[in-house]
Amino acid sequence: MDADSDVALDILITNVVCVFRTRCHLNLRKIALEGANVIYKRDVGKVLMKLRKPRITATIWSSGKIICTGATSEEEAKFGARRLARSLQKLGFQVIFTDFKVVNVLAVCNMPFEIRLPEFTKNNRPHASYEPELHPAVCYRIKSLRATLQIFSTGSITVTGPNVKAVAAAVEQVYPFVFESRKEIL
Repeated sequence: MDADSDVALDILITNVVCVFRTRCHLNLRKIALEGANVIYKRDVGKVLMKLRKPRITATIWSSGKIICTGATSEEEAKFGARRLARSLQKLGFQVIFTDFKVVNVLAVCNMPFEIRLPEFTKNNRPHASYEPELHPAVCYRIKSLRATLQIFSTGSITVTGPNVKAVAAAVEQVYPFVFESRKEIL
């Protein structure tokens, strides 16, 4: 087993966050009274709307900006955002679906081995930080990909990045460094 051999790692996307605009002012009170699956947070000035299929939660502001969370792929996020825009159109708003953008992707990946975190941190010092008193994982940042990885001693890695490609590239980039700090099985 060496770091160069092709190992198939399953990267499971757990959350995709996207943003879009409606290009019209939204009356939150009307959405709260007439919409389905809605929670009106008047003190904050926003409405939470949930869709069942795809399973997403949207935060709606009166300015027309909408943030969708909970999708498990970029395609599902776009489909959910379009469904949300359609349901707002049915409530009587002049919604135009614009400026759609995926802003964050959260994924989990399990390595087939355990990792010695102090050794990994020492070998990758400028990018990796490990404070065992504060958090049980090493925080590894890749500035070029704008990705952050939380690496646990069990071999579990939580990756946060701007899109799915960056998340996959981050896992590929960190694998050789993690591999050389793996725990040997006796």
